[in-house]
Amino acid sequence: MSDAQLENGNTVADPNSALGRGETKARRALAKLGLKKVEGINRVVIKKPKGVLVAVNAPEVFKSPISDCYIVFGEAKPEDPSANPFSQLNQLAQAEQAQQQAQQAQEGGDAAATEGSVAEGKEKATDADADDADAGVDEGDINVVMGQANCDRAKAVKALKAAQGDIVQAILDAK
Repeated sequence: MSDAQLENGNTVADPNSALGRGETKARRALAKLGLKKVEGINRVVIKKPKGVLVAVNAPEVFKSPISDCYIVFGEAKPEDPSANPFSQLNQLAQAEQAQQQAQQAQEGGDAAATEGSVAEGKEKATDADADDADAGVDEGDINVVMGQANCDRAKAVKALKAAQGDIVQAILDAK
């Protein structure tokens, strides 16, 4: 049954229609509320607590004209969190940092290696301090801020605490 048929009040179900009775009723109710169909959306991902992701491919999305309320129709499937683009960005950033450190060590020779071992000792000391400082901040949030803002762990933790856990604000503050 098409949206036009629902808006006109035509509720006779087409025997070849893929819509069930419940979905037909829901669509009729949405048509009465004045929700507008949003075109051009290929995929919707919903983040649930504890990092669980649910994805809807090829959804039908409706938006309320008076608020930022959306209704999504489609088949929801759980998604692997490791396929999350943020985790992929973090992995790429970590690999890039490791490559830069390796290049610096090769260019600097023995002097860079000595400085690197001193820096590693300082990093270990700051890591112990950072473990105390990042109590109460989610590890995943820290990694996202570090990857997106391209900053160190201490700066990411400080930004997350200042933003009271708001990841977007913490990324902006850490840049």
